[in-house]
Amino acid sequence: MDLESLPEKAKKAEKETKRFFQSLKKNRLKNLDDTVHALHEETFDNIDCLECANCCRSLGPRLTDRDIERIASSLRMKPHEVVSVYLRMDEDNDYVFKEMPCPFLCSDNYCSIYDNRPKACREYPHTNRKKFFQIYSLTIRNAETCPAVYQILENLKKELS
Repeated sequence: MDLESLPEKAKKAEKETKRFFQSLKKNRLKNLDDTVHALHEETFDNIDCLECANCCRSLGPRLTDRDIERIASSLRMKPHEVVSVYLRMDEDNDYVFKEMPCPFLCSDNYCSIYDNRPKACREYPHTNRKKFFQIYSLTIRNAETCPAVYQILENLKKELS
């Protein structure tokens, strides 16, 4: 999928996708996780994140103290050095990267701290999470960044409509 057109395509589908989630009846929510998780597996069998890395270029994750400690350990730095070199405090008083793309994104789209990447990065795009219905709004927003999420949502609407 063309990353330049993805935000526009996702925005165009946003109202329909919101209506779809709002129309789901309680009895269908029981199977929603299973359906979304199956679509997640199917989609990621066909999409290679290393070909894209759009999330690493454009989404700044919130970093926890534990994330900072892990990153510091992997870089052989002290946590306060990681903070001063790579992070800033945002308007919600959360640590985020000073700049995007992520300072640990390599030119080949690999992550130089992959084994110690922040929790938010490990869990992204959250389409294999339990109680998926609770985060459908976040997922709709993530469809503007991640072609896999866009594809999962489109397939979900086809499957459950």
